[in-house]
Amino acid sequence: MIHQYDEPVYLISIVAKILDIHPQTLRQYERENLICPSRSNGRIRLYSQRDIDKIKMILRLTRELGVNLAGVDIILRLKDNVDAMESEVAELRHELSKVENTHSVSPDKALVTKKSVYEMIIFEE
Repeated sequence: MIHQYDEPVYLISIVAKILDIHPQTLRQYERENLICPSRSNGRIRLYSQRDIDKIKMILRLTRELGVNLAGVDIILRLKDNVDAMESEVAELRHELSKVENTHSVSPDKALVTKKSVYEMIIFEE
């Protein structure tokens, strides 16, 4: 059975076995707010593939690069910010290409907007 990337399906014992770490390490990462696994109705931690990939990144930062957990937290936050900015840039590029292809800009995004034209009648006495 194939699961979605964000679907929480793995128990803590399975994730610990997959990553060859102690379940207490996963609990510590959760206490440090580095990961936030879903919970079942019975409060059992359930991890998604996205969670597992994030844990792999944490392990690489701590084991291979010697980063402490406070540093990992900063790195993960910066990565989230960069990802959000890259997404925004891609969206803006898409909008720009649409505008360039249509050679017009919607009135709410135009730098110069048309003013309403009123006829003015001046009465002279």
